[in-house]
Amino acid sequence: MNVFLSPLEDDDREQFIIDNQEAFSFGALEAFGFCDYHMDEEEIISKETVDQAIDAGVAYRIMLDENKVGGVVVHVREDVGVLTIFFVKPIVHNIGIGQAVWWLIEKMYSQVKIWETMIPYFEKHTVHFYVNCCGFHIVEFLNGFHRASGSTYDYKITDEDEIDGMFILRKAVI
Repeated sequence: MNVFLSPLEDDDREQFIIDNQEAFSFGALEAFGFCDYHMDEEEIISKETVDQAIDAGVAYRIMLDENKVGGVVVHVREDVGVLTIFFVKPIVHNIGIGQAVWWLIEKMYSQVKIWETMIPYFEKHTVHFYVNCCGFHIVEFLNGFHRASGSTYDYKITDEDEIDGMFILRKAVI
């Protein structure tokens, strides 16, 4: 399996956003089913949020041989890294691509000592991936009762509803 990262090209930006939204929608469909209100009106992650993440960080396409199978956006400042976007297309889930990409990211950004990411509570396979496969720890749960955060995220969430029910995860790299 030849997995690598390729810098996101401008002419692929819109497809990257669509692919990201489809991957997140797949997770929501798995969790809530086809008739849930979450899927009726809007995307699970807005185009504006993905655009902001891309603009604030460095975006890559996840490649499997010559096929675009996902994407990642990282924002690194000195020894702190924020993984703002990380998705693998559902058709290639559970074959080791995500873990291979995570190892590539850690190697590419070896100066990073603390990584952080934010994921929705309903993404059980994503929680499993980050906690059990990549060594992250859940450090905060954002919801209607708790919006304050010590998060390193420094781009503005466009809609407060987008952070409702999100886990903040961190990983210290030794």
